[in-house]
Amino acid sequence: MYLRVMPLSWKSLVPQFVKQFFREWQRKKRSSELKKQAQSGQWLSRDQLIQALNHADIQSGDHLMVHASLSKIGYIEGGAETVVDALKETVGELGVILMPTSPIARLQLDYVTENPVFDVLRTPSAMGKISEVFRISDGVVRSYHPTEPVAAWGAKAYEYIKDHTAKNTPYHWNSPYGKLIQHGGKILYIGVTLDNAGTHLHTLEDYLDVGVPVYYSKEFKLSVSDYEGNEMMVATKVHNPEYSKKRRCDELLPMFLQEGVYREVYIGKAKTLVFDAKKMFDVMVKAFNERGVTMYNPEGTR
Repeated sequence: MYLRVMPLSWKSLVPQFVKQFFREWQRKKRSSELKKQAQSGQWLSRDQLIQALNHADIQSGDHLMVHASLSKIGYIEGGAETVVDALKETVGELGVILMPTSPIARLQLDYVTENPVFDVLRTPSAMGKISEVFRISDGVVRSYHPTEPVAAWGAKAYEYIKDHTAKNTPYHWNSPYGKLIQHGGKILYIGVTLDNAGTHLHTLEDYLDVGVPVYYSKEFKLSVSDYEGNEMMVATKVHNPEYSKKRRCDELLPMFLQEGVYREVYIGKAKTLVFDAKKMFDVMVKAFNERGVTMYNPEGTR
């Protein structure tokens, strides 16, 4: 095991009010661009989305985890509902679609200290419009994990979510994240990157001791309301905010690209990364064991 003092990500040094101002400016800019696209007839249909997914090598029977930004794709006829419908049509009923539906849009520690009740049916996703529309769409089930619930649809949907609360961390080997690796699934990053959607990077931390305190020292017990309205207590760890600030996830992309873990395509106007989940995990384990590479030390230490 190694322990090293790691540099802060430059993003952690930017004042919060500056980040908020920039996010609001980006939101207004994207909204204006989408209106112009709609007015000029530059929009995507369901069939065009399916064609784009096929071009990204998403096929019938695939097991697929999706992270997506609706606005980055461009103006879509029917909005998020069309995206969800196109994804389901592409993988088919023999495939599986997974989406993270965390209720947390900030630090996990801040959220859990408020002692929230997670209602699997009613607590909305904070992971974007597509994830929320998917969560409430036909045939979708959701795991009971109070901080990192995953919604699932398809032939093995329940198999994916049933063991999510079996351990006190969200990313363990029998979580939906670990099971996607075991099933040789794919991860689709539509208009987002590892910096804002790198949940699968955490599977390494639950699989190996990476030598840093990635989890906060205290375990939390949170109330969860299940599908029948019964309440249960679920124990979970949350990320250590001091180390969350030190993540440099996108700096791992060159390594993943070199190792053939992912390829780049476009879905609409959104730059899209298509990852092989098992290859991603295997490369992470090998790079850590050989050179100490993690999202906190993408250049390695050994």
